[in-house]
Order: sequence, then structure tokens, then C-alpha cells
Amino acid sequence: MSLDRRQLLKLGVAAGTLPLPGLYAQASTTLPYQSKKLYHGVCLYPELWPEEDIDRDIVEMKKLGINVVRMGEFIWSTVEPKEGKISYALLERVMDKLYAAGIDVVLCTPTATPPVWLTHNHPERLHKNAEGEILIHGARQHASYEHPAVRKACFRVIKVLAKTLGKHPSLIGWQIDNEMKAHVAEDFSEAAIKNWHKWLEKRFGSIDALNKAWGTHMWSQYYQRFDQVPAPLKTPFIHNASLSTAYKMFCRESVADFMKQQSDILKTYSDKPVTHNDNPAFNIHHERSMRAQDFASYDVYATSEQWGALVFRSDFYRAAIPGRPFWLMETSSAHNGWLGHHQVMHPKGFLTAEAAVVYSLGGEGFCYWLWRQQRTGAELPHSAVMSAWYKPGVGYSEVQKVGKLRERLEPLLIGTQVIAPEIAVTYSDHARAMVETEGFDKREGFPSRYRGVIELWHSIIRDEGYHREVRFEGADLTGLKVLFTPGMPYVSEEFARRIVEFVNAGGTWIAGPVTGTRGREHTVPTDAGLGLVDSLAGVTTNFIAPLTKTKTSGRALGLSVPLSGWCAAMTPDEGTKSIGVIESGALAGQCFISERQLGAGRVVILGAQPHGDEGLPLIKKLVNHYAGLAGVKQRYKASPGTIVCPRLRSDGSEMWMVVNMDGKGGELSLPAGVSDAETGEAVSNTLNIPSYQWRALILRGA
Repeated sequence: MSLDRRQLLKLGVAAGTLPLPGLYAQASTTLPYQSKKLYHGVCLYPELWPEEDIDRDIVEMKKLGINVVRMGEFIWSTVEPKEGKISYALLERVMDKLYAAGIDVVLCTPTATPPVWLTHNHPERLHKNAEGEILIHGARQHASYEHPAVRKACFRVIKVLAKTLGKHPSLIGWQIDNEMKAHVAEDFSEAAIKNWHKWLEKRFGSIDALNKAWGTHMWSQYYQRFDQVPAPLKTPFIHNASLSTAYKMFCRESVADFMKQQSDILKTYSDKPVTHNDNPAFNIHHERSMRAQDFASYDVYATSEQWGALVFRSDFYRAAIPGRPFWLMETSSAHNGWLGHHQVMHPKGFLTAEAAVVYSLGGEGFCYWLWRQQRTGAELPHSAVMSAWYKPGVGYSEVQKVGKLRERLEPLLIGTQVIAPEIAVTYSDHARAMVETEGFDKREGFPSRYRGVIELWHSIIRDEGYHREVRFEGADLTGLKVLFTPGMPYVSEEFARRIVEFVNAGGTWIAGPVTGTRGREHTVPTDAGLGLVDSLAGVTTNFIAPLTKTKTSGRALGLSVPLSGWCAAMTPDEGTKSIGVIESGALAGQCFISERQLGAGRVVILGAQPHGDEGLPLIKKLVNHYAGLAGVKQRYKASPGTIVCPRLRSDGSEMWMVVNMDGKGGELSLPAGVSDAETGEAVSNTLNIPSYQWRALILRGA
């Protein structure tokens, strides 16, 4: 039954507890997992070098404290040079030697780089982009995973891999593909479009339902059959927003389902856990893809100035599969690079800080791409642990330091768990697709991408000293006290129900600008300006209008700041407070921040974005004000750039892992009774952390 906004509110208040499984939650609950070791790894490509080189590779790896190797993701043409002739003998011999040396292995399915025989003279099997261009063999991700012949070949090579090596004693895990859809977005091949029509029919049931949901009488877009619905290729102006967003969702869900099919094959022949080296920028449905995985992992190639990306992704992927540690599967030992581009080199000490913060925030593995510098191909400038001529690379000594760091951290971290944060930011794959179809209002200094908005809110909460997390739209909200949901245009009935439960139980939900402004099919709500959010918030939305370059200001919590972007101008209903009022411009006198008590908690709407550096004090005050009202305890008086991660020890005491990430050194105020976790010595109330250094602290009174 579809609920209108008033019915939803009444139901939520009356019911108190609602059955609320996440829309894209995993099919089964992941059991709590206890790490037995920390991993320090490299990506190895035995197919590119003489086989006898593996012996000296192992000697060097042991010197550096490398205890895991990832390999196999680009090996397809080596193991299946002719269709149907598959042999993994090379990998098996290498794995035998690694096992004898005490080095574990993560194997990858090789589907990122299909061999030429699969696509030569078969343009129908290749990926076609939004411009209608067929992407040919020669790099990676060029095949269409929507084509049945491509899928058949992928599943065949995976099945042989799993049957041959799935029980090898060195194997500790699997990685599906490699950086899925990092270089390509939506697939417009004929095979993809056929599957698009099937997806639409399953989604809507009848073409009449699609026409009604999308309003296709606009510009005579009305369809008689599903096979008439185009993919959003080039058109004279702009496609229907509903169609554009739906096609993104179709493609990204399809990729996630393809990953699940790979995982199912692996698990038929092996009991080892499965992951995928993800990145929020990749064009997949990230939340749905977790159905294929037992633990999350990510890649990041951050410069020292981009250290926040490490913290953001660690907080994101730690929450992606609760109860399992994540891995950083790829990072550079010194600098990133490919043909025509390279990043700046890491300053000394930064790599150690990277590893320290990843392990501290819940990471189990920290791995480099790559072991030996590529002598051919497209990534010649990329740093490696060993050079192509087999001398230590520029980052070799820093890798050696990380090996020593792992030895120090392992006894401290094993047997402890990252304490669940009380504050989180919502990440929505549907919201991302909608924002890519209909971008945020363009403002100077404001992120143009959806994930940039999530990272912005995350960074503000981080720099204010809070322990935090980034949770999927369908994630469990248990244990949270404050949830920020910025930039999520569509708020579903399912999500709204869960928010009602969360707030009734005492939580504070803060809906940021743009949230609620669109319907499920990327249409404008017709019952209220913010759809269900009006009801949840106890407001009437009068206008939704752009404030950019209008010199509009607003006042809230004692501060007057400029406002920009899309604004929801509201009138509070009876019982709802107006916290922020627009002071100038066409919307002067309208409410732009509201607060409603609901059960034991609050619903807060931030209807407009405080602009730039001048608006930042209000955002910080808003965060601190509602964190205080919600009773958030996990706030640390640390200078920005210094990260504190609280962990729970087996004896019930807290351990704070403190890492300086900005290279400027930092300061942390401490309560009484704190001691150094390694030495047992008492620590003063003010702790100074040198540049890129870390400390482990025990709070006996916690």
C-alpha cells in the first residue's frame, strides 16, 4: 500500500517499531569476524616477467614484511590463449612458492581484460559509450558484460580458476574483476539495450505503468511497448530525467548482479571470502555490489594533500559490510602515474601515516600497486616497490617502515574492535544517479559531484573532532544518535519508515539541501514540495528556488551567513520550530531551517546551503548543536588533520589510536588516567603528535 505523507507520520508515531530491512542489504547477516593478523601486501604480475624471478621476489618481499600477494586480475590471455584452452599452471607454481615462504595470496577473477579472441570481429560484444562509439580491444573494460557470449566466457574462466586453485593452501581470499567500471560508464550496446527493456518490464509490469510514472505525454514521448523505450543516447536536446536516471540504475544494478554471479561460482568450489577493489567514483551500484562480497576493499591513490580521501573511504567501507574489516587493496608506494600524467611524490613519513590510519580505522590489509614497475603498457610512470631494472624503488625504504609498523600495530589491534560511531552521513546510489542526471545548482566552491557533497559533510564532522561513519541508504541505523542526509533528492517510503523508527527512539535526523525534492522516478512531487519529508519534518514547503548569486543571507543559531544553491523555503506547522530564517532577497522571512520533536528525537531540515567559507561557521555550529542535544560522546579535542579512532579492548577499556595525517603535527587534549599502550607510561593531558606520527593510548577509566 502506498502511503501519503500524513499517513506515514501517523503510522510511524503509532507503531513505534517498524520492520525495516535495507532495500539493498545483504541477503544474509555477516557474522562478527575477528582478525588474526594484519596484512601488508603487493600486487604481483608473474605473467609479465621470467618465472625464475619469483624466487628473488620472495626474498625481497620477506625483507619488507610483505605477507600477502594479490594477482591474476589481468592474466586472462595468458591462461586462455585460445578459446576453451585454459591452464592456471603458472599461478599454481607461483602460489606453491609463496606458500612455502609463508606469504598468503588473494586471487582475482581475470574478467577486467578479456582476450582478443573474444572480441575480434565481434563488435557486438564490445562496450558502446553514450556517444555511440564502440570501444575496441587494447586497454581494459572494453567488453560488454551484457552480451551473453562475454558472460559465458567470463563464467567459464572463473569456474576453472575456482576448481583449480580454490583449495590451494596459500589462498586466503578472492577479488572479483578489478576496479569495476572505473574507465567506462553506461553500456549502450545492443545487448545492453535488450536487457534494459527486460529490466523495465520487470520494474513496471506494464507499459502503461511506465508511461504514467514518467509522464511520457511530455513532448510526445508516449510508448506502446517496452522495446520502443530508447536508451539515452544522443538526442536533439535532453532526455526525460526519468529515463536518464533509470538507465544509470539499470546499468549499475546489472554490473552488481554480474559480480554476484561471479561470487556464486567462486563459492561453489571455494570457502574463501570474496571482495572487490572498489572506489566511490566507479560506475556501479556500490550498495548492491556488497551482496557479492564478504568483506569490502577499496583503492586510493591520494597525495599527501588528499589524505582526507583515506579517512573518508575507510569510514565508508568499514560500514559497508558490518562486522568485517575492510582492506585498502591498492595504493602507491611513492606516486601515481600513467602515460601523460603523474602525481607528486609522497613526503617522507606519509606512507606510514597512511597505513597507520587505515589499520586504526578498521583495515585488515594495506597493499601497494605494484611490486615491480611496468616495463610496458600504459602505466610506465607509476611508482613501484622495485624498479623495472630490479633496484629498490623510490618508496622502498618507506615500504620497509610500513612493514615495521605492521609488526608494532598487530599486537595492539588484534583482539580489539573499532567502536561503532554515533554520527553517520548517508550515501545513496540512487541519489548519485539523480544528481548526475540533474546536477546541483552551480556555485563557486561547491562540489559538482554527489560524492563530493558527502565528502564535504564528512570532512566537516571529522574536523570538528567526531568519530563518524558513512552508511548506505539501506544500512542499519542502530546505535546512531545523529544521521546527516545531504543531497538525497528522493526519500522513499522505506527510508522514511526507518527514519521514523530512528527518530522515535531518540535519534536526530538532519536532512540537508535538495533532500526530498524529487520522486522515485525523478519527477517533481505533487503532494508536497519535499514529498514525504514535509510530513516527517512538520513543515509546508512554499517554494524551491535557487539562491545562487542572489546575495541572500539567512540567520540561525545566532549567526548570519550567505546562502546559495537550491533552497526549500518553508512554513513550520504547529509544533515545529523555525531555527533559521532567510533575512534578505526574494524569499525573505521564510524558514530555511526547521526542527520538529518526534517521539524521543528530532527531525531537522536544512533547506539551503550556507555558502563557502563564510557559511562554514553555521554548518559547524549546526553539527555541534545537534550532536550536543543528541548526547553524542565521541568527540575528541584534536587539531584538524589529526585523526582519533576509538577501539574497544577485550578487557572493556578503550584504546585511542591517534594519527597525524596533514604533516603539520597535531595536538590532542586528554582526560586523566591515560597511558601509552606500548610502554604503559602515563601520558599528560595534552598530547603532541609530530608530523605523520601515531600513538596508541589506553583509557583505564573508560
